[in-house]
Amino acid sequence: MGLTKQYLRYAASAVFGVIASQKSNVCFVTLRGEKGRYVAVGACEHVFIWDTRKGEKVLILQGQKQEVTQLCPSPDGLSLAVGYEDGAIRVFSLLSGESGITFNGHKAAVTALSYDQLGGRLVSGSKDTDVIVWDVINESGLYRLKGHKDAVTQALFLRERNLLITSGKDTLVKWWDLDTQHCFQTMVGHRTEVWGLTVLSEETRILTGSADSELRAWSLKYITERDDSEEPRVKKSKVPSEMTEEDEEEAAEESVEERILTCQRYGSIMREGRDRVVTLRTDRAQRFLACHGTDSTLELFCVLNEDEVSKKMEKKRKRAKKKLKQAGGEEQEEPEVERTLQDEIQKLTNIKASSKIKSCDLLCAGKGEVKVVVLLQNNSVECFTVPADLSQPGPIECNKSARLTLWGHRSDVRTLTFSSDNIALLSASAESVKIWNRSTLQCIRTMSCQYALCSLFVPGDRHVLVGTKTGALQLYDLSSGSELESIDAHAGALWSISLSPDQRGFATGGADKSVKFWEFELVGDESVTQGSSRRLSVKQTRVLQMDEDVLCVRYSPDNRLLAVSLLDCTVKIFFTDSLKFFLSLYGHKLPVLCMDISYDSSIIVTGSADRNIKIWGLDFGDCHRSLFGHDDSVMFLQFVARTHLFFSAGKDRKLKQWDADHFQQIQTLEGHHGEVWCLAVSPNGDHVVSSSHDKSLRLWERTREPLILEEEQEMQREAEFEESVGKGDQPVVAGEKEGETGLAGKKTIETVKATERIMEAIELHREESAKLEEHRALCRTAGKELPRKLHPILQAYGNISSSEYVLDVMKKVRSSELEESLLVLPFSYIPDLLTLFRDYIQCSQEVELICRCLFFLLRIHFGQITSNQMLLGVIEDLKNCTISKVAEARDVMGVNMAALQFLKREIEAKEEVLFFADATERFEEKKRKRKKKEKLLLTVV
Repeated sequence: MGLTKQYLRYAASAVFGVIASQKSNVCFVTLRGEKGRYVAVGACEHVFIWDTRKGEKVLILQGQKQEVTQLCPSPDGLSLAVGYEDGAIRVFSLLSGESGITFNGHKAAVTALSYDQLGGRLVSGSKDTDVIVWDVINESGLYRLKGHKDAVTQALFLRERNLLITSGKDTLVKWWDLDTQHCFQTMVGHRTEVWGLTVLSEETRILTGSADSELRAWSLKYITERDDSEEPRVKKSKVPSEMTEEDEEEAAEESVEERILTCQRYGSIMREGRDRVVTLRTDRAQRFLACHGTDSTLELFCVLNEDEVSKKMEKKRKRAKKKLKQAGGEEQEEPEVERTLQDEIQKLTNIKASSKIKSCDLLCAGKGEVKVVVLLQNNSVECFTVPADLSQPGPIECNKSARLTLWGHRSDVRTLTFSSDNIALLSASAESVKIWNRSTLQCIRTMSCQYALCSLFVPGDRHVLVGTKTGALQLYDLSSGSELESIDAHAGALWSISLSPDQRGFATGGADKSVKFWEFELVGDESVTQGSSRRLSVKQTRVLQMDEDVLCVRYSPDNRLLAVSLLDCTVKIFFTDSLKFFLSLYGHKLPVLCMDISYDSSIIVTGSADRNIKIWGLDFGDCHRSLFGHDDSVMFLQFVARTHLFFSAGKDRKLKQWDADHFQQIQTLEGHHGEVWCLAVSPNGDHVVSSSHDKSLRLWERTREPLILEEEQEMQREAEFEESVGKGDQPVVAGEKEGETGLAGKKTIETVKATERIMEAIELHREESAKLEEHRALCRTAGKELPRKLHPILQAYGNISSSEYVLDVMKKVRSSELEESLLVLPFSYIPDLLTLFRDYIQCSQEVELICRCLFFLLRIHFGQITSNQMLLGVIEDLKNCTISKVAEARDVMGVNMAALQFLKREIEAKEEVLFFADATERFEEKKRKRKKKEKLLLTVV
């Protein structure tokens, strides 16, 4: 067997340059006891917590691979629920920054997340059209609600009743009764997708936004609020024999709806924007409402309370009475004034952001102020403070309190360059050039520029050159951060720039079909009036005219050859000194977008839009090997210094490392969520940085860990298998039909592994039980106790019994994955498991966990268990002991609750301090509002 060549692995080191991703939303979070100061945003697969006052990143919630799509803080402000692109949901603690709860149930990206009032339940909606309700305390899924035909856009719990409202892109708004897990009403009053949904006015109004400029309001009337004095609605009587099936279904639906609530169209508010609603959001008190479309304007409304509405109606009634008097009407007549939605919702102001808005959140900060944070499309976040003064006529002026822009570019980074000392990194986009410190990832300099396409550090690392889309060559001084000179180098886009090996000049290639050669020179500085001062400049020396647009230019390290990539899919190679033609490399089917030459000037590697990478010899121009490099266009190539290893970047979101001698792919670096535009390898080869359409810059670091190709290929195959496991169909439960509800979880590689661990534990229990019987028989034969050797696994766990080991394995299964793991378990293991459950419950071991597993297994294997005569005795024992043990656990819990209540009363009486004072005040406030509303109704009647 031959020796296996080893390489050193490159691993992800950091993500920077991204302030907030576009797929996620922005929300206020409570951190260190402060509200309105910290905001959470999705940043690729991570979540960043920004301090808007200092403009600093204070906390990073580490993700894994998938991009963040939805954020929702808990009502107590201690945790943050994060939804991902693959449908997973993780709950992070804002105190420690770690995730202790993971839910896997959706097959597609999470599009809606919402907590209930107490924070004990979490509802999620997804692009897979399902809605799942999760139990956060038990860390498990409750049920899956099916009914929407397209992606779910919003899901909200009602505070006072156990109801759920969901909206979707299928134009429907659905009402779910969570007691029966049934959709009891579907609103069909929208012609286009419902993009936003919110609840107002103590859950008596709901507001929906769709693809037009109208916000539709719906009035809710619950059965408990119905006046008994009302006469029943007259219905057409039909003889039962004359009723058709449609009439019976309609009557049944009406009876179900009338048992809970009725929902009727109440009015509408016209927005100023003409495009679709993107976000429709209220603060926690449902006092203020924010709405925006796909433009840069956010509209802010105030929802008036009953006192304010009654004052407004009184003024309206006086004006109507005055008009009636002027028109000559009778004075004793009281004019009828109709209450409309405009009387309940008042427009505050319009907030104009600096770019298109992707998401927003608002918070009532007290002191008559509303804080609004908006996530913009150009990788920035802005915060506004709006005074909530309803008495002020006209629109209210808002103040921009903070803006996060320093830590990223406003557009995609199209060029990257390392300095010669491996410390500084240049990134340039359509509006700015930024210099970063590679070790600290701090932005050192920000300089405005035109649309940058290529760049380089001038030898000495004190100046940088940037080539732009307009053909200009911009020279910057890093010490002052100022632009020294701008030269119109090319008549078209300046696509490529290459430093000459002697470091005295450089070559540029552009869309004007020419390659131009430049030299550095020192000229007099006209800005300095006194003394002799000189500054760096460049001058053109030669021009090489081509037949096609020049896409890329590269010098050979020995300064002998110059390679020029053209739009006709060929690469022309010329002698540097005489500019005479030497070789032509042809074989690509589409234009060559990038290329690089090895340190010994023996190999040239080209990458093309045809997705292929070709390795050529520079001696004769022969193609050594053609590699299918990426699944999309190859955008950038660069050799690692003093090696024949090179990196490639493509539009397929991947970076790949290759060996040009053995024509092998070494490693695939995955992490970007958009097309990778360019990369840069540090001069010492220890670091690689890449930029992508997701606005992020990623730093990859060479580790000391050896990489073996066979192991890497095996790991890749395992990763592909794990991805395929989660793409299966929903599990089928025997005897159940397809309906509105289903199991919350889904099959993942973790549930499969958990099932395998349970099966192995049960098999070990069987073996140990058989060995124990044999040992007892030997002891009876010998007439004395013989020594017995336990299984090595049981010895490792501290010489425990096999039944205790099975229980330990069951306890280690995640609560959110328990049902799915038991669902995959074959029935041959169920009798042993039920027998063990009986022993556990009789010994009062983990009664709650065992009852949960027992009831689930009885549900899915009911037919086989009841038809098995051997299990009748076990089931009878389970029935008796389960009832008694559960009652015992309930009694213990009741005693503990009573003891805690007694201690609370004792402490309150002793220290004169009320526990839960805030909750008591809120309850009293609601009580006062309800009484006031009843008085107002009596007055109207």
